Amino acid sequence: MPSKTEKRLREILAGLPAAQAQALLDYAEFLAARYVAPAELTEPLEIPRPSQESVIKAIRRLGATYPMVDRSKMLNETSVLMTQHIIHGRDAVDVIDELEVLFRRQYERLSNQQE
Repeated sequence: MPSKTEKRLREILAGLPAAQAQALLDYAEFLAARYVAPAELTEPLEIPRPSQESVIKAIRRLGATYPMVDRSKMLNETSVLMTQHIIHGRDAVDVIDELEVLFRRQYERLSNQQE
């Protein structure tokens, strides 16, 4: 059963000349292409942390553990931690611990947004 919105769109479309109807369709397709439906939030995967792990491999593992998280939103914080490790000699275990917290926090934010 069509919604009120669908009925109204059909009425408008039926009343438009062909060129305007095509323009409306083009605009609707433009909007549809820009819209990204929220991904269904799933539980993080259980990928165990190895006893010996590099920071790079930890970032990859955490990305696989939390595939629902947009890593680009954490790029700055991740880069800072990586720089602290590589340039300043910060211990990999400490950096990985913070990365674990960072990814988990981002997952929790995402989870809270969908509630």
